[in-house]
Amino acid sequence: MDRWGMTIPFFGQTPVESKELVAELPALGYTDAWSAEVGGTDGFVPLALAAEWAPSLRLGTAIVPVYTRGPALLAMSAATLADLAPGRFVLGIGASSPVIVGNWNAGEFDKPYARVRDTLRFLRAALAGEKVTESYETFAVKGFRLEKAPATPPKIVLAALRPGMLRLAAREADGAITNWLSPGDVRKVRGELGPETELIARLFVVVTEDAAKAREIGRRLLAAYLTVPVYAAFHEWLGRGELLRPMREAWAAGDRKAALKAIPDEVVDDLVVHGDAATCRARVREYVAAGLDTPVLAPLPGGDLPLADTVRALAPGA
Repeated sequence: MDRWGMTIPFFGQTPVESKELVAELPALGYTDAWSAEVGGTDGFVPLALAAEWAPSLRLGTAIVPVYTRGPALLAMSAATLADLAPGRFVLGIGASSPVIVGNWNAGEFDKPYARVRDTLRFLRAALAGEKVTESYETFAVKGFRLEKAPATPPKIVLAALRPGMLRLAAREADGAITNWLSPGDVRKVRGELGPETELIARLFVVVTEDAAKAREIGRRLLAAYLTVPVYAAFHEWLGRGELLRPMREAWAAGDRKAALKAIPDEVVDDLVVHGDAATCRARVREYVAAGLDTPVLAPLPGGDLPLADTVRALAPGA
């Protein structure tokens, strides 16, 4: 089954405001709905609503951080969604970033690889209904058992940008989630992940034939993301280090305008899907042809069409 996902809730809407369009997604040909968790809605509530509104969709978190909830609470939230959408919920977890974990949530962003690995191992046991008493490298749990383990434990996928985490996903998880990459980059990521493990990626889309406008929208997001150390390291690995160095230097110096201007058009065109709807759909299929299993579209505001029309126009059968 070819997968074609959408990010929910939609940009600029609350989960409830997204109800009618979410309910329409399966008829449009979408197979998946994936949430995010940064500074807006949490990762679970939009999916709990979508479980009722669109009962055929596969639902996933992309991603919830492993530092911002205790291990037991994370297991409880995942078990709740797994019961609401039996066999259709995928738990995506990841390290997130020092800003989200430390600056916003008063946590300590320490040993991210080990914390993700330990959380994955704990969740495997807890969601299977086991009583967990274990000292992991990054935390310890004593005597926790879910009151009601889900009948079908959810698959667990990892946010993974570089070889170490990609290999962990291949060894111990059910898939990997990535973003801000080109179709060509998918091949490099797939090379580390292997051919059998599901690869999911959020793809940011601007439906407009005005390339200059699309690049302006894309640059604002790229500057915010690619200056974060984990994404900077990701693009060093992908081979864009020198292309992005002027942007990073300007950003570090506090010159936001210069940082935006320093992002080359070719980088924006590589990492942001833009053009008319047919061009965008064709570009998404380039990712799939390169080895992406599940594209998760994230339509950005500022394109030529209203939101609902954009979602319909990006549908696989449009």
